[in-house]
Amino acid sequence: MNNFLQATSLDHVNMSVKDLEKTVEFYKKLFGFEIRKDDNSPNKLDVPSKIIGNDSIKLCLYEDPQMSPAGGIAHFGFHVANFDAIMNKCKELDVEVLYEGPVEFEKSKSVYIKDPSGYDIELSEVSGGGL
Repeated sequence: MNNFLQATSLDHVNMSVKDLEKTVEFYKKLFGFEIRKDDNSPNKLDVPSKIIGNDSIKLCLYEDPQMSPAGGIAHFGFHVANFDAIMNKCKELDVEVLYEGPVEFEKSKSVYIKDPSGYDIELSEVSGGGL
């Protein structure tokens, strides 16, 4: 058994990040995401970029040290198969858990965290909140 949170669904999110390497390490250590494409060649934004993830989820990351989350993504969510491991894994990696821990909903629970660029991530017990 691996030691990562087992995110199981989300296709991809394309996002600006403040520090590309720090962000890659965050997702690598928390979810076991791997670099799928390391593109230092010129791209349409002409900035360093990487695509990371697993077989189900891809994050397309473009470095912008001056980025501001204002007007951006409110949050994105991952279903986590081993939901009960979230709190221990976050404590182990010193990842801040928002709202003092799991938030109870009608058919599910969620834990909210922030990545190094300030994006909120919802980690859900039941995919789609059971809707």
